Amino acid sequence: MSADPASITPAGQTEPITPSTLRLAPKVVLHDHLDGGLRPATIIDLARESGYAELPTEDPEQLGRWFVDSANAGSLVQYLRTFGHTVAVMQTLGALRRVARECVEDLAADGVVYAEVRFAPELHLEQGLTLDEVVGAVLAGFDEGQRTAAAAGHRIVVGCLVTAMRHAARSTEIAELAVRFRCDGVVGFDIAGAEAGNPPTRHLDAFDYLRAHCMRYTIHAGEAFGLPSIKEAIGYCGADRLGHGVRVIDDITLPPGVDPAADSLAGARLGDVANYVRDKRIPLELCPSSNVQTGAVADLASHPFNTLARLRFRVTVNTDNRLMGDTTMSRECALLADQFGYGWNDFERFAVNAMKSAFIPFDKRMELIDGVLKPGYAVLIG
Repeated sequence: MSADPASITPAGQTEPITPSTLRLAPKVVLHDHLDGGLRPATIIDLARESGYAELPTEDPEQLGRWFVDSANAGSLVQYLRTFGHTVAVMQTLGALRRVARECVEDLAADGVVYAEVRFAPELHLEQGLTLDEVVGAVLAGFDEGQRTAAAAGHRIVVGCLVTAMRHAARSTEIAELAVRFRCDGVVGFDIAGAEAGNPPTRHLDAFDYLRAHCMRYTIHAGEAFGLPSIKEAIGYCGADRLGHGVRVIDDITLPPGVDPAADSLAGARLGDVANYVRDKRIPLELCPSSNVQTGAVADLASHPFNTLARLRFRVTVNTDNRLMGDTTMSRECALLADQFGYGWNDFERFAVNAMKSAFIPFDKRMELIDGVLKPGYAVLIG
């Protein structure tokens, strides 16, 4: 990963874009995995407590670097293997509650004002916990983290997405779990895991159940498998959002000689899938650094984020897995500013895009947009 970019002050703006000012900017993240955001020191503590002896090192700095280096495999399957260590130490109520609390504290300290954090309850049953106990512990940790952050002067609202593993057969059970906890902090549902060979249409019963109960859901699609997975997610499964969705670019043709980074992309031709995604304002949960790590794109310069943003897709900026990417929301924004020249107006739009797309009630979304996001960016824009 490249170093933090130098200070950038786009024309007409008061505050320069720097790592410190980006941390102050109010941010919204919709795609952040609980088991992909642990502090290295916490992993070591929990491993010692549980007797887990498989960590590659017990030095926090070296362990953090190991996760990043191992995740830089250019393959989603290889990337996902790093989660074996984090999931292994998240098998007790205390561990789940601690990890959830620290997740909220870390996001809040980075200037995130609203987050939807996802995890797969079915992966945390190895020591006899029930699905309900797992979700209850995580929600308790989120609540504690929000209170701790507020006491430190960092207001944050956190919603939980429960995830079903796409290669398993528990998606309907997990959908029922999501509905059961909808009044306690669970705001939606997701399916995740290796895309190839595990199409979302294997889980139609779960999506039918969610729709019957008016529950919102996102689907990991268009990350590793490409455009067909996006078509299935929206055409057959009815996804409200696309987890990543980066390969929608495969259905867009730019005129010969047009620079994808240009402000004007007049003449771009969108296929049926891309048109549907844009016309329906289906949010794209784009994760720039992670998309490079998993090989969804070759490098940040070739990431379609800017093309999709200029074509007015509903793009959002996300971290995916902060541990594996050694990243934060501020860092993702800094990388995008460095690569594409974005200013505060752009980051305000991306944050509002995300807040509009959140799985909480409309009035709560508007409270954060009008009461937090817009005033916060007004100070930066000047």
